[in-house]
Amino acid sequence: MGTTAHVVVVGGDEPSLLAYARRRLLDLDRRWSRFRPDSELSRLNRRAGRPVVVSGETFRLVERSVAAWSATGGRFDPTVLAALVDAGYDRDFDDLTDGGRPARPPRPSPGCAGIRLDPGVPAVWLPAGTALDSGGIGKGLAADLLTEELLRRGAGGALVNVGGDLVARGTPPAGPRWVVSVDEPRIGAELARLAIAEGAVATSSPLRRRWRRGGVEAHHLIDPATGAPAAAALAGVTVVAGAGWWAEALATAVCVGGPDAPLAARPDASILTVARDGRVGGTPDMLELVA
Repeated sequence: MGTTAHVVVVGGDEPSLLAYARRRLLDLDRRWSRFRPDSELSRLNRRAGRPVVVSGETFRLVERSVAAWSATGGRFDPTVLAALVDAGYDRDFDDLTDGGRPARPPRPSPGCAGIRLDPGVPAVWLPAGTALDSGGIGKGLAADLLTEELLRRGAGGALVNVGGDLVARGTPPAGPRWVVSVDEPRIGAELARLAIAEGAVATSSPLRRRWRRGGVEAHHLIDPATGAPAAAALAGVTVVAGAGWWAEALATAVCVGGPDAPLAARPDASILTVARDGRVGGTPDMLELVA
C-alpha cells in the first residue's frame, strides 16, 4: 500500500499475533496494490469489460468503494486511476521524479454507476475503460479487517495504523480509551488529542503526496469531476467514524469537496478541517478538542 504500518496488540499471544498482522498486511498489499502487475486489483483493471472472480477481501474492497462513491455523491471516486496516471502518479510514490514531460490533459473520472457486483461468486465486472485505485480506501479497510481478525484470534484489544489511517477495537493498553494525536498538516505540531472507546480515525491532505511533472506541481487528491488535482482550499481533513474504510473515504471526499460541501456535516462522523491559511473548522465535538 506504499506506506508503513503500526500495530498494537493487547492481550493474547502478542508475538504470534504481531507476526500474523505483518503477514496479513503484506497479503492485502499483494492483492490491492496497483503497482503490482500480478495483484488482484491489476488483474481486475486489465480485464475491464469482463466478469472477474476475486477473493472475498477484494470483493469487499470494491463493494465498499462503490458504497462510499454513492454516499459522497461521487466526491470520493475509486475510478480516478487513469487521472492519477495522467497527472504523473504512474509508479510507486518513492520512485516519482520530474520526468521533464508535462502531465496529460485531465479527464473526468467515469464513476461507479456501471460496476456490477456478484457476491455469490464473488465476482466483479468493471465497465470497459474503467480502472480502480485502492488508495483512498484500502488503508482504512485493511485496518478494519486486521483488527477484526486479531480480536478473533485472541487479542483483548488491537490498534492498526496504516499510513496514518487507523482503527482501534477492544481493550486499550492503558486507561479506558484509545488516545490518538492529530497533527496540524501544515506544520506537523499536535492540533488535537482524541480519546475514543473504539472506532476509526483517518486523515487526508494534499500536502503529503506531491510531485512535479514537467515542472508543474501536482498532488494525489483528484477531483473526479475534472480529473485534475483538487483545488479545494483545505490543507487537511481528519474524520472519526465507526469504520476505517468510511473514515478514509469521507476524509478524501471532504478534502476534495472543500469545507463548505454538504459532506462536512454528517450524523455518522466527526470531522476536523484545516484550511490552507490555518483556519480550523469542523463539527462541534471536534472543535472542542483543538489545542
